[in-house]
Amino acid sequence: MKTRLTLSAIASALLLAGCGDAETNIVELDPIEVPEDDHDHDDDHDHDDDHDSDYEIESEGRLVVADAASNTLTVFDLDDDSVLDTFSATHDGSSVSASADYRFAVINSRANGLTEFLDGGLWREDHVEHLHDYEEAPSFSDFSLEGSQPTHVITHDGQLAVFYDGDADTSMPAAVKVVTDTQIASEITDVPTLEFTVNMHGVAEPRGDMLISTVRRDDAQSRSANTILPDSVAVYHWHDGEYEEEQRFDGECADLHGAAQNEIAVAFGCSDGVLVLNEDDEVFTSVLIDNIDDLGDLRIGTMYGHEHAEAFIGIASQHGGGSAILANVSPVTSTMSVIDWQPETDAHAVSYAFSMGGEFFAILDDKGFVTLLEAHEEDGDTHWEFAHKIDVASASAANLTDDQSFSMAASQHEEALFVVDPVTQAILAVDLETETTETLLELDFEPAGAVWLGIAEEHEHDDHDH
Repeated sequence: MKTRLTLSAIASALLLAGCGDAETNIVELDPIEVPEDDHDHDDDHDHDDDHDSDYEIESEGRLVVADAASNTLTVFDLDDDSVLDTFSATHDGSSVSASADYRFAVINSRANGLTEFLDGGLWREDHVEHLHDYEEAPSFSDFSLEGSQPTHVITHDGQLAVFYDGDADTSMPAAVKVVTDTQIASEITDVPTLEFTVNMHGVAEPRGDMLISTVRRDDAQSRSANTILPDSVAVYHWHDGEYEEEQRFDGECADLHGAAQNEIAVAFGCSDGVLVLNEDDEVFTSVLIDNIDDLGDLRIGTMYGHEHAEAFIGIASQHGGGSAILANVSPVTSTMSVIDWQPETDAHAVSYAFSMGGEFFAILDDKGFVTLLEAHEEDGDTHWEFAHKIDVASASAANLTDDQSFSMAASQHEEALFVVDPVTQAILAVDLETETTETLLELDFEPAGAVWLGIAEEHEHDDHDH
């Protein structure tokens, strides 16, 4: 990871410029013509690979940083550490995440029922004969999604699902909308949608032509202590322009909250355990993994999964924060166990992320340390174990105010994390291979969060070898 330069002067200049008015420059790399004399068909050179590379862009990506004091989003180019542009979201306090293929920043305002999209300007298309990369100036998209209380934004394998909780006071039922980056870019007018008849605080996982979503049964039937939380899950299949229910698992997950998926299963957090739906050729079977005694009075309410990691990670914590217990949840052996992530004394986890290829699971705590878990296989099962701890921002931790928090985002181009330090007004780059930290960006505003956008590096993983 190369040394970074101070950007405050550049940022100050561009913050005075207009938002989103930058000229769009599309870069389409033309094939390189090889002189006829250089063609040697008897050597071992792969000309198809050469042809493919002519269309590919090598870029570290772009970083979108949110301003804690306003609705401003600044886009940085990680190749030369420059500010590309600044934009304004419609509402303050919106959450910012990445779209399914990392082209767009997803700006979600739950209170205002609006999800907006900022085009980072880097993306890849599959042209069958080759992959074709594109590079534009960032821009604010005219495409948006609207609905009642968009709460959980989930991405998986090229699809993004927004779950709308709905609102009982206004008789607005819950719904799910599913889009791809291509559909966002083309500003699709008819978004694939699943509509319910009642509101619920739910979640949905997109999975190819399937959508695995929570279902709220009648309150008299529900096993949930808080009936706004669903207790059931259904599998829907996209047929002839609509989602059709194909399987249902009624009453199997009381007080459902939190979901994740990987290559073999989908998992949901329940008050009494974790419901795992194992897939075999688009047919699911269910098993409830009971909570273990180590959780005490806590339950797993947040789940993390990665396509290339067999074991899920569940987070059990008090509502509103506090110390968290991390649990290894195996869909292979239907077991749960506590992960000893070896936190600093009185440290509380504030942010979680998988590394680029899912090799590491990173935990950022309020003491300024990043702890890395690594997946290991033993006796045919995969479990997460403590691997490393990196001091990233411990010098700032003591000066955090009640309104400030560290946060982080993972690069999808290299094994690196970007940690947001609001105390020093900086973005720190953490190299996971060398376990070193450097100041990437020095800002003239207090950052509230960051998201990486760009062309994700392709990964190949052997089955059951994580």
